[in-house]
Amino acid sequence: MLFNSIDFAVFLPIVFLLYWFVANRNLKLQNLLIVVASYVFYGWWDWRFLSLILFSTIVDYSVGLGLKKQKKPFKRKLLLWCSLVVNLGLLVFFKYCNFFIENFAVVFKFFGHSINSQGLNIILPVGISFYTFQTLSYSIDVYKKKLEPTEDFVAFMAFVSFFPQLVAGPIERAAHLLPQFFKKRRFEYDKAVDGLRQILWGLFKKIVIADNAAQIVNTVFKHSADYSGSTLFLGAFFFAFQIYGDFSGYSDIAIGTARLFGFDLMKNFNYPYFSRDIAEFWRRWHISLSTWFRDYLYIPLGGSRGSNWKKIRNIFIIFIISGFWHGANWTFIVWGTLNALYFLPLMLLKKNRIHTNTVAEKRLLPNLKELFQMSITFILTVLAWVFFRAKNIDQALHYLSGIFSKSLFSLPEHIHNLRSVLLLILLFTIIEWIGRHEAYAIAKLGYSMKKPIRYAIYYAIIIAILWFSGEQQQFIYFQF
Repeated sequence: MLFNSIDFAVFLPIVFLLYWFVANRNLKLQNLLIVVASYVFYGWWDWRFLSLILFSTIVDYSVGLGLKKQKKPFKRKLLLWCSLVVNLGLLVFFKYCNFFIENFAVVFKFFGHSINSQGLNIILPVGISFYTFQTLSYSIDVYKKKLEPTEDFVAFMAFVSFFPQLVAGPIERAAHLLPQFFKKRRFEYDKAVDGLRQILWGLFKKIVIADNAAQIVNTVFKHSADYSGSTLFLGAFFFAFQIYGDFSGYSDIAIGTARLFGFDLMKNFNYPYFSRDIAEFWRRWHISLSTWFRDYLYIPLGGSRGSNWKKIRNIFIIFIISGFWHGANWTFIVWGTLNALYFLPLMLLKKNRIHTNTVAEKRLLPNLKELFQMSITFILTVLAWVFFRAKNIDQALHYLSGIFSKSLFSLPEHIHNLRSVLLLILLFTIIEWIGRHEAYAIAKLGYSMKKPIRYAIYYAIIIAILWFSGEQQQFIYFQF
C-alpha cells in the first residue's frame, strides 16, 4: 500500500478511528490493532511475504527470551548467531542470490570455464532490508544487555511490523521504539495536527518535487547518449532532488503518521543538501541507517581508533557495505566506494566533525565560504548519485564522460516541463532553507503565523499536490 494512494487515504482514517475510539481504553487491544493494520498494510503488496516477517518476528522474539534465561557466554553467542544467520540469510537469499550467481559465472568464464548462470526467479519482498535491520537491533542490544527482552509477543510483533515505517524506515532501534508499546497512549490534539502537517509536507516532497523531477530524470538517463553535458548534469541534478524528495518525503509521512497514533520516530533527514562537507552530509542523510552502521559495525570494528590503516579500512568497509545494502548491483558498491573516497581526507585530517551545527546559524543567509562549501559538497554528491541511478557501471561511466565534455558549457536541450520543475525546486529549496532549524521545513507554521496565513499556505500546498500530481510513482527505496 502506497502512502500516496487512494487505498492509504481510506485505510488510515479507518485505523485511526478504531485506534482512538474503539481500542483506546485497552493498551493491548491497541497494540493488537496495530499488528492487524500493519499486516494488512504489508500484505496489500503480496500476502505471501507476511510469512517472512512473521518468521523473523518469531525468531528474534525467541532469541530474546533465550538470552534472558541463558547466562553462559558461549550459548548466548550461539543465540545471537542464530538471529544473525536467519535474518541475514533471508536478506542474502532474496536480495543477493542472483547477484552472486551472475558474478560467479563471470569469474568462471574469466578462467576459461563456462557454467549455467541462469538466475532464480526470486521476488524481492518490499522493505526486507529495513525490518531485518530493525529486528537485528533488538537481538544485538539484548545480547549486549543494553535492553531487557520483552515477553509480550503482541507488542513485539507491533514493534517489528509497525506500518508507518515498515517498508522504508526510519530503521528504529528497539531501545527507542519498543518501550513506547508499553506506555499508555493518549490522544493529543496538537501532536496529531503536527503529524498531519508533516504528512502534508511529505506528500508535497514526493508528489510535487520527486515525481515531477522523475519524469525529466527518466528521459535524460534513458537517452543519455543524445544529450549534451549540460543536460546530463541537469539530469543528475534533478535526480538528486528526486531521491531526496522521494525518500525524505516517505520519512516525513511515516513520522507524521506515527505521531497520529501517539508514537515518536527518529528524525531520518536533516536538510542534507545544506551540508558543508561530505561528513556532515552523512550525518544528515538517512540518519537511521548511518547510525545503525556506526553503532553495530563501525564502532565494533574499532571506529576511528587505532592506526591510520585501520581507520581507512573501517571507512571503506562501512561505506561499501552501506552501498551494497542498497542493492545487488556493482553501481551501489562503486557509489559507496566513491563516498568513502570523499570522506577519507576529512577523517585523516581530523576535520570530519567540524560542522556539527546548522549552517548560517542565527543568520538569514550563508556567507561566501559556507556557500562555496555547500556548492562543492552538493556537486560531489550529484556526481556520486549517477552511479546510484545508472543501470550498470558502463552507463554510469558513459554518463559521467558525457558530463565532462565540452558540451557541459553549452545551453541544455529543451525537455518538457524542465523550467517549471526548476522553479518548483527553487521554491522548495527556499522553504527548506527558511525552515532548516525545525524538525521539518513547515513545522513552525503551527505556531509562528496567524491562522488565516497559515491555512492559506496549507491550501496552497494541497492545491500544488493536486495540480502537479500525475502518474503514481512507487517510492524509490521500496526496492531496497
